[in-house]
Amino acid sequence: MKWFWILLYNLIFYPVLFVFALFGSLFDKKIRKGMIGRISTVGVIKKYFKNRSINKIIYWFHSSSYGEYLQIEPVIRGVKEIEPETIILLSFSSPSGYDQVEAENIDCKIYLPFDFPWTIYRVFQIVNPRKMIFASYDIWPNWIWIGARNKIHTNVIAARIKDHSNKTKPVFRNIYRSIYGSMASIYTVTEKDHIRIRSLVGSGASTIIRVLGDPRYDQVKTHADDYTRERVESLLDREKRLVTGSMHSEDEQIILNPLISYMLENNDLKVLWVPHEPSVSQIKRLIKLFQRSGLSVGVIGSKNNLTISDEQLVIVSVVGILSKLYWQAQVAYVGGGFSTGIHNVMEPAIARLPVIFGPKYHHAHEAEELLESGGGFCVKTGEEFIGYLSRILSSRDRLTEASYSATNVIHQNIGSSTRIVRGLIRD
Repeated sequence: MKWFWILLYNLIFYPVLFVFALFGSLFDKKIRKGMIGRISTVGVIKKYFKNRSINKIIYWFHSSSYGEYLQIEPVIRGVKEIEPETIILLSFSSPSGYDQVEAENIDCKIYLPFDFPWTIYRVFQIVNPRKMIFASYDIWPNWIWIGARNKIHTNVIAARIKDHSNKTKPVFRNIYRSIYGSMASIYTVTEKDHIRIRSLVGSGASTIIRVLGDPRYDQVKTHADDYTRERVESLLDREKRLVTGSMHSEDEQIILNPLISYMLENNDLKVLWVPHEPSVSQIKRLIKLFQRSGLSVGVIGSKNNLTISDEQLVIVSVVGILSKLYWQAQVAYVGGGFSTGIHNVMEPAIARLPVIFGPKYHHAHEAEELLESGGGFCVKTGEEFIGYLSRILSSRDRLTEASYSATNVIHQNIGSSTRIVRGLIRD
């Protein structure tokens, strides 16, 4: 049965996906940039390893984009601390990850080559990693199948199978069994994920499956510790401010008009509006929109100056500073929950903020924990959003309780990256 899925994937599914990507690259700059990057990857690898010892230990980490890189960053750091001579090869699927990551622990950064068998065999002739580690979801079948055939230890960290996942349904289940069952080891986030993946791979697989948690908790805790040396104010001493982080157009459609009405009635509330993709045209559109509504509008346009002006609404036109801006607010709304799925809810939680988000959160275990603890709030309408926002900000006790619950979720989950590093070295 495994060979059936391998043939189906290589003869039909991936070639069709490749053609669609080529067609999409004609119209989408981001897709085009990624495709060009993949075409040049083999040359980049050959150049980097040309004059390096083939006896070096190589760990190959892969993440889809910048968000997934943040998940594996503490693991990479831990591997380097224990084995400093190790070469860390890091690959991305998306330009949003490739363009943003520059770190001293990364020895070679590339786009993941195309998932064609001949490309993979060629790459493995150049570089023979001890381990190939995938972050969470962005798993490409041929890399797993051929890696196993070449006796390369393939692994996925922070693995999850969410409720009602296609991976548990007929037909799809058989496909994913052939993929997950070919991995050498899988590290899950929760015990529930462990049970589901164990059931998926079946009793005949030799795959090592461990519950080791999510290293993103360690990542946000480390960065927060660095920042809070200078930011020691309690939550109640901060300005009454809402941060709307990583806003998609779908989030805007749901909460924008109710929020504007609420701000006009409660002029003591200030808002930091952070678009997911802050293009020049997007920023100009938002400025006009908020000004027409009668709000005073400011803009943060520099990564080096985090001072927030006195306007009631301030738009953030640069990327990379959102995690620090959370420390200047009392509550957060995290975008993506009405489109592709919510973005990072850990960063506002570690900054002590109650976190509000839309209904598409089931890919994020941390969001589920925030809901269970009372530090997170899921909304489906603009009215629900205003209701939660008003209740949180109208009571010091309610704000303090939700703040503690949100931050406590992070502190209860730290330590995963250390366990994962030990697992990678041991397994």
